[in-house]
Amino acid sequence: MDIIAVGIDVSKDRLDVAVDPDGEAFVVERNGTGLQQLVARLKQLAPTIVVLEATGGFETVAAAAVGGAGLPIAIVNPAQVRAFAKALGRRAKTDPIDAAVIARFAAATRPEPRPLPDEATQLLSDLVTRRRQIVEMIGAERQREKRAASRHLKKSIARLIKALEKELVSVDTDIDDAVRSSPAWRETEDLLASVPGVGPIIARTLMADLPELGRLNRKQIAALAGLAPYTRQSGQWRGKSFIAGGRQAIRTALFMGAMTARRHNPVLKAFFDRLVAAGKPKLVALIAVARKLLTILNAMLRTKTPWQPA
Repeated sequence: MDIIAVGIDVSKDRLDVAVDPDGEAFVVERNGTGLQQLVARLKQLAPTIVVLEATGGFETVAAAAVGGAGLPIAIVNPAQVRAFAKALGRRAKTDPIDAAVIARFAAATRPEPRPLPDEATQLLSDLVTRRRQIVEMIGAERQREKRAASRHLKKSIARLIKALEKELVSVDTDIDDAVRSSPAWRETEDLLASVPGVGPIIARTLMADLPELGRLNRKQIAALAGLAPYTRQSGQWRGKSFIAGGRQAIRTALFMGAMTARRHNPVLKAFFDRLVAAGKPKLVALIAVARKLLTILNAMLRTKTPWQPA
């Protein structure tokens, strides 16, 4: 069955739109009037799926307008679209061409429409992202401090670190207020943090950046987090399985949780030790622990059941 797939290439000032399979294309401005025009045209088309690339924030307003109108929308990884374009032999890159490629990608892969986070969830995600940025800046400044030879430079770096640490405390307070002001989020955080190895930072990262947790099966949630293993083999050659893609912030948080859980969570420690005893490299075993931790958390949220070691 043919589907009507719409691809939207988002830039700072405009939205290039392409429709597959009929080849229709049009452009609207990236402002209130343009978004109203976009929604009106899309409602006439009644698309099966509307796809935008994740472009670091520019896509947010357009996605909110399309999703708020009740149209099926999906935001996809730009790297996947570029790989698809190369497979098609599309070397040229312009906004209209990109929109057409996105539409063809949508028609070929049929990404599943996903509801957009509500305003409160988006705020929490922004706060968690900001916290991560500040932590990275503090780490970078500490490295510069180690290499600085001048006393004057060291004082400058120390002042900046102090200011960043003060801002980190402020952002942590904002995150805490946001979570604790919502009974549903408070319950979710308490459920996640009941697992040894999962602290408030990991729990809130999952809440902000993986709202699908508890709503998908274990394979789907592992793929979203970039923890689903992919096998490489051809003919007689057997390659190693590897993980790739997914949401990096989630994968990093789960990896840190796995490092703690392999020492302090009896169930996951036994799982890790069993894999190592069977000859698995420690890094492979640690990734497996992260995947199992995610599976446990997914099941706990789905059933609203706290951690049970047995």
